[in-house]
Amino acid sequence: MMIFSNNFVNIQVEKSEIPWLKIFTNEKKKELSECNQITKNEIFRLLDIIEKQMIEYYKPEKINIASFGNYVPHVHFHIMARFQEDSYFPEPMWGIKQREGKLKLPSFDKFCEDLINSIKNEVD
Repeated sequence: MMIFSNNFVNIQVEKSEIPWLKIFTNEKKKELSECNQITKNEIFRLLDIIEKQMIEYYKPEKINIASFGNYVPHVHFHIMARFQEDSYFPEPMWGIKQREGKLKLPSFDKFCEDLINSIKNEVD
């Protein structure tokens, strides 16, 4: 599900037990080095905003940011708030499940709403 889009990128939700967003380039580029500088700047601007908001809102153990793109050869970044009580911690979310997760987190919908408002209201 897409929650934000502009001329360069879009932000999508990855359904998961943890707060997990993905930033995709709008243009179908395979590698970050193929993107123009404006798109790269927008990716990193949004990564910074999302990471800071996840830390403030969820107070996670760690934020994970990943860019693989082996199955989806389209530039994108995963931003995940990780918790000691999530099903995979300390493994990556693609790793071996460690336990049944026992998370009681604040509303993800509210987080997304606040995040989008921050992005729209940000002044450089």
